[in-house]
Amino acid sequence: MVNNQFIINKFGFLGDVFLKELNKHAIITEIKAKTEIVREGQKNKFVPFLIKGSIRVFTLNDGRELIYYYIRANDSCLMTFSSIFTDYVSRVYAIAEEDSEVMLIPVSVVHEWLIAFPEINRVFYHEYDKRFSDVMSMVNDAVFHRLDKRVLNYIRQQISLTGNNPIKLTHREIASNLGTSREVISRVLKKVENEGEITQTKEGIKMPVNENVTQG
Repeated sequence: MVNNQFIINKFGFLGDVFLKELNKHAIITEIKAKTEIVREGQKNKFVPFLIKGSIRVFTLNDGRELIYYYIRANDSCLMTFSSIFTDYVSRVYAIAEEDSEVMLIPVSVVHEWLIAFPEINRVFYHEYDKRFSDVMSMVNDAVFHRLDKRVLNYIRQQISLTGNNPIKLTHREIASNLGTSREVISRVLKKVENEGEITQTKEGIKMPVNENVTQG
């Protein structure tokens, strides 16, 4: 049985008949933190919805990551929607940022639902809009913001995702996720620390409470 509150929040508007179908076909799986869920070139057979946790979606270029967005609880992955309409091969990687719970719906079942329950398109349109906004924010950040602002935005985002402040992030991890080198990140972190934007301790990187981040 799928988490009842998750079902009601996400699919309740589709009615009882659909909810019975969902419980019949949905596959619930637990995913440990740092587990690779999808890799580039993999054929996708399921449409995922995240019940709890967070997932990082990104591409790799010469070993460096370019993060597209994070999937949070109650969200889905824009990049998998193409598998509903085409013989889709993944162009991204997806890794669990923390212990997560995912609901998987077989693509073949979604095909049937699009005909039997056309209102389900509202779910996909809503998810597409959210993920497209995330991608546009990523592009804007990469093109128009200086690296120090990108680093601060990344740290702020990670604190918001995990609720941990300070948060354990290595210089190498930040560099990989922002597509630069560890040495560059070390210099940037020292700069923003001197400016009072962060504090680096053995417990991790801490932002001031007035930075509108969640205190762990």
